[in-house]
Amino acid sequence: MKKLMDYLPVTVADKNVLVTGGTAGIGRATALLLASLGARVMIFGRHREELDETLGKLNEAWGERDKTGNNKVIGMIADASEKDDVAAVFKRFDDEFGTIDVLINNAAIGYGSVLEGSHEDRNYMLSTNVDGYLMCVHEAAKRMKQNGSGHIINIGSMSAETRDGGSSMYVAAKAAIQGFSVSLRKELNPYNIHVTLIEPGAVLTDMQEGFVEDLEKKVQNEEMLEAQDIAWAIIFCLSQPKRCSIVSLQIKPLMQEI
Repeated sequence: MKKLMDYLPVTVADKNVLVTGGTAGIGRATALLLASLGARVMIFGRHREELDETLGKLNEAWGERDKTGNNKVIGMIADASEKDDVAAVFKRFDDEFGTIDVLINNAAIGYGSVLEGSHEDRNYMLSTNVDGYLMCVHEAAKRMKQNGSGHIINIGSMSAETRDGGSSMYVAAKAAIQGFSVSLRKELNPYNIHVTLIEPGAVLTDMQEGFVEDLEKKVQNEEMLEAQDIAWAIIFCLSQPKRCSIVSLQIKPLMQEI
């Protein structure tokens, strides 16, 4: 029988990866892990302080890997809900890296019930959590089709199936991403492009409400995951042999009641 590392022959080293929402939570953890494994990574987010701090960590993760002086980790301020921002992100990515190998579609914001907030609030949430995914896939997929390969990972949520009360807006968005991913995979399969949907349960990110001490206690009690748990799951999906395409992966905390 083959050893694990014999079965996972694909390496992310030297892959060109775009991580949306890469300045916090799952996106940040994923970008840091990818950089530590030798990938060339671009991130974007809405807040300058978070971007600068994450870029500093990304460069530390690269360490001595880059002997050429070329930028291996880059980032910019952009909003996933804005088409001009998304276009600017992909132009910068093209200029810096040339080709895109992997898109990690992750940028999202939390929201509760449809009964809450204003129309503008709800529209912004859907523009970010749904249309942002669609716009990034549109740009990435047309480039991947030209390349003849690629991998798109959409970060969804088990909320799409648990459909808890009080979170109807978030459920609607993640259910949309679930359906979108299934159809997208069938569309892109003929072009040698993998599409994977990863649906986490509760994860300790800034999207979670509550005191930090209480959230950390949930992690200790195995009622909540850490962002790095999802990052490692992403690496696993990206490391499969070419003949293997992980369609969907659900990950929940052991003790979370779902």
